[in-house]
Amino acid sequence: MAKNPVSQPYSEEIARFLEGTANFSDIVFGFMEESSESTVGNLCDCEEDDNEDVEENKAFWEAQEKLLQATIGRTSSFESKLRQAVKYSLEEIKLAGSKCSCRTPVAGGCRTCMRKEISVRLQNVAYNCVICKSKWKSSSEIPAGNHTYLEVVEKSKKGDVIRVVIELNFRAEFEMARASEEYNRLVNRLPEVFVGKTERLKAVIKIMCAAAKKCMKEKKMHIAPWRKHKYMQAKWLGGYQRPTAETTPLIMMPVVSYAYADRQPKPKAAASMLTFDLMENFGGLHCGATAAVEVL
Repeated sequence: MAKNPVSQPYSEEIARFLEGTANFSDIVFGFMEESSESTVGNLCDCEEDDNEDVEENKAFWEAQEKLLQATIGRTSSFESKLRQAVKYSLEEIKLAGSKCSCRTPVAGGCRTCMRKEISVRLQNVAYNCVICKSKWKSSSEIPAGNHTYLEVVEKSKKGDVIRVVIELNFRAEFEMARASEEYNRLVNRLPEVFVGKTERLKAVIKIMCAAAKKCMKEKKMHIAPWRKHKYMQAKWLGGYQRPTAETTPLIMMPVVSYAYADRQPKPKAAASMLTFDLMENFGGLHCGATAAVEVL
C-alpha cells in the first residue's frame, strides 16, 4: 500500500521532533491546521461551482422562454385568419351544444368528434382541411406510436405549398408528471390550441424537447422515450399523402355562412362526417417512410 508523501515543512518538523527540538503537539496541530485550510478551500470551490450551475440554469430557462415567446409570437396573415376561423368554429360548436357521435359517447363531446366538426366547418368556408393520423415504427431510440391532428394546406402567391397544423390539445402534449417549476412555466406559455406552419411547430418542438431534457437532467432522471425530440417530431412532421378526387369519395355539402373575416365561402366538394367514417376503413394512404401520416 502506497504511503502519502509528507510535505517538506512537516518532514522538517518531524526531524526536529526526533532530535528533541520540537514537541509532538506542534506537529499534530500543524497537520490539523493544514487539513482544515484544505477543507475550507475545497468547500469554497464547491460553493463557487454551485453558484455557477445556478446561474447557468437560470440563463438557460430565461433563454428558452424568450425563444418560445419569439417563435409563437411570429405569425403570417394566413395563420392569423385560420386561427380566427378555428376560434369561431370552437365557439359555434360550444353554442350549438354538439353531442358526441361515437359508439361510446362521452359527456361534453370528445376530441375525435371535435376534430370532425372543425374540419367540416373549415371546409365549408373554403379551407383545404383534413384529419391526419400519423404512424411510426419503433426503433432503438423511440417506441412505435400514432397521433391524430388537423391539417390545412394552402398555396402561396409564389406557388409554394403552405402546410399548417391544427392541434386541439397542444399544451397537454408537453406536460410531464415530475416536471420542475421552470419547465411547467414554459409549458404554460404554450397555447392550448396550436395553429401554425410546420416550420414554426418544428421550432417549438425543439425548444420544448431541449427544456424537457434539461429538466430531467437537473432531477437526475432519464427522459422518457416518448418525450424525446424524434418521437415528438414524428407526431406532426412525418411524411404524408393527401387524398385526391380519384381516391376519396366526396359529396357536395351545402355552404353555411360564417362570420369569418376576409374569407368568403365558395361552393366546393367537401368530405362529410360520413366520409370520414368511411375513410377509416381504407388502407394504404401512407408513404413508405418510417413515420407516415394517414389522411382520414
